[in-house]
Amino acid sequence: MSLYREHGIVLRTYKLGEADRIVVLITQGRGKVRAVAKGVRKTHSRFGSRLEPTSHVALQLYEGRELDIVTQAETIDRFRVIREDLDRLARAATMLEAVDQLGLEREPNPRLYQMLLGALRTLEARDGVLVAPAFYWKLLALEGLRPELDVCVSCGSVGPLVAFDLDEGGVLCVDCRRGTPIGAAALELMRRILGGGLAGVLDEAESASTHEVDHLATRALEHHLERRLRSVGMLDRG
Repeated sequence: MSLYREHGIVLRTYKLGEADRIVVLITQGRGKVRAVAKGVRKTHSRFGSRLEPTSHVALQLYEGRELDIVTQAETIDRFRVIREDLDRLARAATMLEAVDQLGLEREPNPRLYQMLLGALRTLEARDGVLVAPAFYWKLLALEGLRPELDVCVSCGSVGPLVAFDLDEGGVLCVDCRRGTPIGAAALELMRRILGGGLAGVLDEAESASTHEVDHLATRALEHHLERRLRSVGMLDRG
């Protein structure tokens, strides 16, 4: 087995045997990695608390055939503010689950790693209602599924654009409308998220339009994954 070093973000963990834990990470250079952290469920564990979901860590691991083995873990950022705020923690959980579903094991995807790290840092700094849904839209764009937001995806009309269809992957005009209704303000928020105006969107106050963007983002991501996001249930969507 070869020894290597990596930076990673803990996506989830689960028990293995009586004292060990499997840690699932998205890493900077190796994509998604599953590794065994031996003895971390014992009270005298050297680094058990460093390997909790949301933790950004510097690791040393042995490469295994199926599971790698963590030999060292140093905390870069625990995202303490997120962990101490249930609302932020719920938003973070949905983003971790989305990356867990989209990341491929041992397939390098540095952009996915950087996007999650940036989203967690943003959530640490501000509990914006659009941090998670904006992250979903960016993930879909990274997957090559950027929605059409400027013209009717069915006929090419410039508008009015009044609906969003998940199967078509974009907005629809009055004559072609089907799927989910979308208001002009929500559509403009989505354009800003995907068109370089993200920073100005993240401080938007909660409103009917932000709820529309959130609802559509979740449905679009789940449509792509072909499964529900379990952690979305942690969020109070009113």
